[in-house]
Amino acid sequence: MVEIKGLEKFAPKDFPGFIASTVFLSGCNFRCPYCHNPGLVLRPDTYATIPMDFFLAYLDSRRGWLEGICISGGEPLLDQDLEALLTVIKERNLLVKLDTNGSRPETLKRLIEAKLVDWVAMDVKAPPARYPEVTRSKVAPQDISRSTEIILASGLNYLFRTTVVPGLVGEDDILGIARWLAGSRVFQIQQFSPVNTLESGYERIRPFSREDIRHMEELARPYFGEVRVEGV
Repeated sequence: MVEIKGLEKFAPKDFPGFIASTVFLSGCNFRCPYCHNPGLVLRPDTYATIPMDFFLAYLDSRRGWLEGICISGGEPLLDQDLEALLTVIKERNLLVKLDTNGSRPETLKRLIEAKLVDWVAMDVKAPPARYPEVTRSKVAPQDISRSTEIILASGLNYLFRTTVVPGLVGEDDILGIARWLAGSRVFQIQQFSPVNTLESGYERIRPFSREDIRHMEELARPYFGEVRVEGV
Protein backbone atom coordinates (compact mmCIF):
# COMPACT_ATOMS: atom_id res chain seq x y z
CA MET A 1 0.00 0.00 0.00
CA VAL A 2 1.04 3.58 -0.61
CA GLU A 3 3.28 5.07 2.09
CA ILE A 4 1.95 8.35 3.45
CA LYS A 5 4.81 10.34 4.98
CA GLY A 6 2.93 13.44 6.05
CA LEU A 7 -0.58 14.75 6.66
CA GLU A 8 -1.48 18.42 6.93
CA LYS A 9 -4.98 18.31 8.36
CA PHE A 10 -6.00 21.83 7.36
CA ALA A 11 -4.44 23.09 4.15
CA PRO A 12 -6.60 25.86 2.65
CA LYS A 13 -3.84 27.18 0.37
CA ASP A 14 -3.18 23.78 -1.22
CA PHE A 15 -6.74 23.30 -2.54
CA PRO A 16 -8.17 26.81 -2.96
CA GLY A 17 -11.90 27.12 -2.46
CA PHE A 18 -12.27 23.88 -0.51
CA ILE A 19 -11.83 22.66 3.05
CA ALA A 20 -8.98 20.28 2.44
CA SER A 21 -6.13 18.26 3.88
CA THR A 22 -2.83 17.51 2.17
CA VAL A 23 -1.16 14.12 1.99
CA PHE A 24 2.58 13.95 1.32
CA LEU A 25 4.10 10.97 -0.46
CA SER A 26 7.83 10.36 -0.70
CA GLY A 27 10.28 9.99 -3.53
CA CYS A 28 10.98 12.12 -6.58
CA ASN A 29 12.73 11.56 -9.89
CA PHE A 30 13.87 15.21 -10.06
CA ARG A 31 16.69 16.84 -8.10
CA CYS A 32 15.78 20.51 -8.38
CA PRO A 33 18.45 22.26 -6.30
CA TYR A 34 15.97 24.72 -4.80
CA CYS A 35 13.49 22.01 -3.67
CA HIS A 36 12.10 22.79 -0.22
CA ASN A 37 11.17 19.17 0.64
CA PRO A 38 14.62 17.53 0.40
CA GLY A 39 13.84 14.98 3.10
CA LEU A 40 10.97 13.50 1.11
CA VAL A 41 13.20 13.39 -1.96
CA LEU A 42 16.51 12.15 -0.53
CA ARG A 43 15.73 10.57 2.86
CA PRO A 44 12.16 9.26 2.81
CA ASP A 45 13.01 6.39 5.15
CA THR A 46 13.68 8.89 7.95
CA TYR A 47 9.98 9.81 7.97
CA ALA A 48 7.48 7.64 9.80
CA THR A 49 4.80 6.12 7.61
CA ILE A 50 1.24 6.98 8.58
CA PRO A 51 -0.73 3.70 8.78
CA MET A 52 -3.52 3.42 6.23
CA ASP A 53 -6.09 2.52 8.89
CA PHE A 54 -5.21 5.74 10.72
CA PHE A 55 -5.63 7.76 7.53
CA LEU A 56 -8.97 6.16 6.69
CA ALA A 57 -10.19 6.73 10.25
CA TYR A 58 -9.14 10.36 9.88
CA LEU A 59 -11.16 10.73 6.68
CA ASP A 60 -14.20 9.10 8.25
CA SER A 61 -13.99 11.30 11.33
CA ARG A 62 -14.17 14.39 9.07
CA ARG A 63 -17.13 13.17 7.06
CA GLY A 64 -19.46 16.04 6.23
CA TRP A 65 -16.78 18.63 6.95
CA LEU A 66 -13.78 17.79 4.79
CA GLU A 67 -14.28 18.48 1.08
CA GLY A 68 -11.04 17.44 -0.59
CA ILE A 69 -7.60 15.92 -0.36
CA CYS A 70 -4.49 17.31 -2.02
CA ILE A 71 -1.98 14.61 -2.97
CA SER A 72 1.53 16.05 -2.99
CA GLY A 73 5.13 14.98 -2.50
CA GLY A 74 7.74 14.31 -3.70
CA GLU A 75 6.20 13.14 -6.94
CA PRO A 76 3.00 11.17 -6.25
CA LEU A 77 2.79 9.57 -9.70
CA LEU A 78 5.88 7.48 -8.94
CA ASP A 79 3.95 5.46 -6.35
CA GLN A 80 2.59 2.25 -7.84
CA ASP A 81 -0.20 2.15 -5.25
CA LEU A 82 -1.43 5.69 -5.83
CA GLU A 83 -4.53 4.50 -7.67
CA ALA A 84 -5.61 2.49 -4.63
CA LEU A 85 -5.19 5.54 -2.40
CA LEU A 86 -7.20 7.75 -4.71
CA THR A 87 -9.91 5.10 -4.93
CA VAL A 88 -10.52 4.99 -1.16
CA ILE A 89 -10.57 8.80 -1.08
CA LYS A 90 -13.11 9.01 -3.90
CA GLU A 91 -15.22 6.28 -2.26
CA ARG A 92 -15.75 8.81 0.52
CA ASN A 93 -17.05 11.38 -1.97
CA LEU A 94 -14.06 13.66 -1.52
CA LEU A 95 -12.47 15.75 -4.24
CA VAL A 96 -8.87 14.97 -5.22
CA LYS A 97 -6.29 17.54 -6.22
CA LEU A 98 -3.07 16.09 -7.61
CA ASP A 99 0.27 17.90 -7.53
CA THR A 100 2.68 16.58 -10.16
CA ASN A 101 5.91 17.42 -11.95
CA GLY A 102 4.48 16.09 -15.22
CA SER A 103 7.07 13.38 -15.80
CA ARG A 104 4.60 10.47 -15.89
CA PRO A 105 2.05 11.43 -18.55
CA GLU A 106 0.52 8.00 -19.14
CA THR A 107 -0.06 7.43 -15.43
CA LEU A 108 -1.63 10.88 -15.21
CA LYS A 109 -3.87 10.07 -18.17
CA ARG A 110 -4.99 6.76 -16.68
CA LEU A 111 -5.96 8.31 -13.35
CA ILE A 112 -7.86 11.14 -15.02
CA GLU A 113 -9.74 8.71 -17.29
CA ALA A 114 -10.62 6.63 -14.20
CA LYS A 115 -12.20 9.78 -12.73
CA LEU A 116 -9.92 9.63 -9.71
CA VAL A 117 -8.67 13.20 -10.09
CA ASP A 118 -10.72 16.42 -10.01
CA TRP A 119 -8.03 19.09 -10.07
CA VAL A 120 -4.40 19.11 -11.26
CA ALA A 121 -1.53 21.42 -10.35
CA MET A 122 1.55 20.87 -12.48
CA ASP A 123 4.91 22.34 -11.58
CA VAL A 124 6.41 23.64 -14.81
CA LYS A 125 10.11 23.86 -14.01
CA ALA A 126 11.30 25.63 -17.16
CA PRO A 127 10.80 25.61 -20.93
CA PRO A 128 11.04 21.95 -22.07
CA ALA A 129 14.58 22.14 -23.46
CA ARG A 130 15.95 23.31 -20.10
CA TYR A 131 14.41 20.54 -18.00
CA PRO A 132 17.54 18.35 -17.66
CA GLU A 133 19.56 21.37 -16.52
CA VAL A 134 17.02 22.78 -14.07
CA THR A 135 15.89 19.46 -12.58
CA ARG A 136 19.40 17.93 -12.48
CA SER A 137 17.89 14.73 -13.82
CA LYS A 138 17.33 12.63 -16.91
CA VAL A 139 13.94 13.73 -18.10
CA ALA A 140 12.33 13.51 -21.51
CA PRO A 141 11.02 16.96 -22.46
CA GLN A 142 8.37 15.28 -24.62
CA ASP A 143 6.91 13.65 -21.48
CA ILE A 144 6.54 17.06 -19.89
CA SER A 145 4.84 18.45 -22.98
CA ARG A 146 2.58 15.40 -23.16
CA SER A 147 1.43 15.97 -19.58
CA THR A 148 0.46 19.56 -20.33
CA GLU A 149 -1.54 18.34 -23.34
CA ILE A 150 -3.35 15.74 -21.21
CA ILE A 151 -4.22 18.33 -18.58
CA LEU A 152 -5.47 20.85 -21.14
CA ALA A 153 -7.65 18.23 -22.83
CA SER A 154 -9.02 16.79 -19.59
CA GLY A 155 -11.72 19.34 -18.88
CA LEU A 156 -10.55 19.47 -15.25
CA ASN A 157 -9.64 22.53 -13.26
CA TYR A 158 -5.89 23.00 -13.43
CA LEU A 159 -2.99 25.24 -12.57
CA PHE A 160 0.45 25.50 -14.15
CA ARG A 161 3.00 27.03 -11.81
CA THR A 162 6.67 27.95 -11.98
CA THR A 163 9.10 28.77 -9.19
CA VAL A 164 11.52 31.52 -10.18
CA VAL A 165 15.07 31.28 -8.83
CA PRO A 166 17.80 33.86 -9.49
CA GLY A 167 20.55 32.40 -11.66
CA LEU A 168 18.47 29.36 -12.61
CA VAL A 169 14.87 30.21 -13.62
CA GLY A 170 14.13 33.81 -14.52
CA GLU A 171 12.51 36.26 -16.89
CA ASP A 172 13.52 34.55 -20.13
CA ASP A 173 12.17 31.24 -18.84
CA ILE A 174 8.84 32.77 -17.83
CA LEU A 175 8.48 34.21 -21.31
CA GLY A 176 9.42 30.88 -22.88
CA ILE A 177 6.89 29.03 -20.73
CA ALA A 178 4.23 31.62 -21.54
CA ARG A 179 4.73 31.16 -25.27
CA TRP A 180 4.74 27.38 -24.89
CA LEU A 181 1.53 27.24 -22.81
CA ALA A 182 -0.21 30.21 -24.41
CA GLY A 183 -3.98 30.07 -24.07
CA SER A 184 -3.97 28.14 -20.78
CA ARG A 185 -6.43 29.35 -18.18
CA VAL A 186 -4.25 29.83 -15.11
CA PHE A 187 -0.50 30.30 -14.60
CA GLN A 188 1.13 30.99 -11.25
CA ILE A 189 4.57 32.49 -10.63
CA GLN A 190 5.99 31.36 -7.31
CA GLN A 191 8.68 33.09 -5.30
CA PHE A 192 11.68 30.95 -4.38
CA SER A 193 12.30 30.46 -0.65
CA PRO A 194 15.97 30.01 0.33
CA VAL A 195 15.15 27.75 3.29
CA ASN A 196 15.97 24.05 3.70
CA THR A 197 16.89 23.63 0.04
CA LEU A 198 18.07 20.39 -1.54
CA GLU A 199 21.40 22.00 -2.43
CA SER A 200 22.53 24.02 0.57
CA GLY A 201 24.15 26.70 -1.59
CA TYR A 202 20.69 27.85 -2.63
CA GLU A 203 20.02 28.95 0.93
CA ARG A 204 22.45 31.81 0.28
CA ILE A 205 20.66 33.04 -2.83
CA ARG A 206 18.61 36.19 -2.45
CA PRO A 207 15.14 35.78 -4.04
CA PHE A 208 13.89 38.07 -6.76
CA SER A 209 12.50 41.40 -5.60
CA ARG A 210 8.79 42.14 -5.61
CA GLU A 211 9.38 44.42 -8.59
CA ASP A 212 11.15 41.65 -10.51
CA ILE A 213 8.29 39.23 -9.87
CA ARG A 214 5.66 41.78 -10.89
CA HIS A 215 7.57 42.43 -14.12
CA MET A 216 7.51 38.69 -14.90
CA GLU A 217 3.79 38.70 -14.15
CA GLU A 218 3.25 41.46 -16.70
CA LEU A 219 5.30 39.58 -19.29
CA ALA A 220 3.21 36.45 -18.84
CA ARG A 221 -0.21 38.13 -18.58
CA PRO A 222 -0.98 38.41 -22.33
CA TYR A 223 -0.57 34.65 -22.77
CA PHE A 224 -2.93 33.33 -20.08
CA GLY A 225 -6.48 33.75 -18.92
CA GLU A 226 -5.18 34.55 -15.44
CA VAL A 227 -1.73 35.03 -13.95
CA ARG A 228 -1.24 34.69 -10.20
CA VAL A 229 1.72 35.43 -7.97
CA GLU A 230 2.48 33.42 -4.83
CA GLY A 231 4.91 34.18 -2.04
CA VAL A 232 5.49 37.89 -2.70
